[in-house]
Amino acid sequence: MRTTSRHRGVTGMITAIGVISLVAACSGGSGGNAPAGGGYPDKNITFVVPFSAGGPTDTVTRMIAEPMAAKLGGKIVVQNVEGAGGTVGAGEVARAQPDGYTVLMHHIGMSTAPALYQSLGYKPLDDFQTVGLVTEVPMTIVARKDFEPKTLQELVTHVKANASKVTLANAGIGAASHLCGLLFQTAAGVKLQEVPYEGTGPALTDLVGGQVDFMCDQTTNTSGQITAGEVKAYAVTTPERVKSLPDLPTTTEAGLPQLKVSVWHGLYVPKGTPQDVVQKLSEALKVALADQKVIDQMAKLGTAPVKAADATPEAHRARLQEQITTWGKVIADAGVKAG
Repeated sequence: MRTTSRHRGVTGMITAIGVISLVAACSGGSGGNAPAGGGYPDKNITFVVPFSAGGPTDTVTRMIAEPMAAKLGGKIVVQNVEGAGGTVGAGEVARAQPDGYTVLMHHIGMSTAPALYQSLGYKPLDDFQTVGLVTEVPMTIVARKDFEPKTLQELVTHVKANASKVTLANAGIGAASHLCGLLFQTAAGVKLQEVPYEGTGPALTDLVGGQVDFMCDQTTNTSGQITAGEVKAYAVTTPERVKSLPDLPTTTEAGLPQLKVSVWHGLYVPKGTPQDVVQKLSEALKVALADQKVIDQMAKLGTAPVKAADATPEAHRARLQEQITTWGKVIADAGVKAG
């Protein structure tokens, strides 16, 4: 088995802090981008990403931070707080002051954590206020470029015959890459040797370097490597092909129709945050998602902003409720539990 010192535990630690956006201009802007009133914000807003810097959730966060700050008339700082499949960072936000200055960007893992963790420390529906959905990202199945299987069907055949030798990387239990890998194993009817990392950034780095065999990861993290030929790509996990990767078949086309999954992202604030602040954040999110630069950046990574109607607290909460129910059954059936 190929190993690396980076795929160790899931201890929470702050790994990177990046100031993403500049103070918005107070003059010369259009009416649609006028700063929010009412005194908020009057200091920096921190966007907490519960995964490593350079990973897909971090990438999406940094795309929307600048135009959101311009709308709000303040500054947004992105802070990466890793650990335990995103639960360390989410827990910190749940315990933060409910004043709108600590915002969480999380993905599908927010809906799977209740089923995965026996001692979670927070309840997604009770301890957070939803702000709005951001994007829904397809997943791709990729391998080191010299991995023997050439097609998805060949991959399934190969891993079944070499289950004890093949390594499947992920970003830790509960991460999107872990969930997608879990569905792959279920669809393929095989149990593989999983290699958890502290984020998909380092996992993909080791995949490119040949230290692990394959993984399932978001297009926001893999499109560049696929296009550059640094990894071997087998399929995209959505019903339709991705425009930025037109030659990559869907899992249905490639012969594994049971594997369908995409990763939705959303913004959260602690329960008790004033409603007018939540609305200002939601409105700023809508502005960011309508920004042509953001649209173009997302398109290059195989995704797109959600519709304005979904970038609302109400639509986001409804999606969270539905996904908690859906994934709770999947995880229970699989018998998977995190520490």
